[in-house]
Amino acid sequence: MKETIQSFLKDKFPHFISKEEEILTNLPTFFLKPEGIVPVLSALKTAPGIELNYLNDLTAIDWLGKKTPRFEVCYLLRSGNKSSTKVQFRVALEEDEQVPSIISIFKGANWPEREVYDLFGIRFAGHPRMDRLIMPDNFQGHPLRKDYPLEGFGQDYLVEDLLTIHLKEDMEA
Repeated sequence: MKETIQSFLKDKFPHFISKEEEILTNLPTFFLKPEGIVPVLSALKTAPGIELNYLNDLTAIDWLGKKTPRFEVCYLLRSGNKSSTKVQFRVALEEDEQVPSIISIFKGANWPEREVYDLFGIRFAGHPRMDRLIMPDNFQGHPLRKDYPLEGFGQDYLVEDLLTIHLKEDMEA
């Protein structure tokens, strides 16, 4: 399957391939430019013989101090028709860069994209609701970044806000 996808990308989307790097994994991995993620995944979803039509996972990696660009957004796709076919696509980004949302292709990307934004601070352009999913709205920073302090930024303000919110709810009940 790796060779099929590789030749498909080189034939139809050579301008979206960012680099060819071998990584130690049994999972075929392809590196794309941010602007290529939507057209490439759209084409691969319906390409005869490939049909990567299921978004298995979407996450990110913070390579702080080990690689540049700092972040990689990772998309794990598989074919619903061929359950053993799994392929990973990675998009490298600098700190303030955005990657296009893939919600138009995979509706199930909604929460994973919000989770990556919430925990890593990576924005997805065109996402209909790019706000926090896990952490409170007033949380400072993004806790899965490698430079996030282990002790946090002094999150006392969160507890104070929660107490105030709950006191108001109790009073209204």
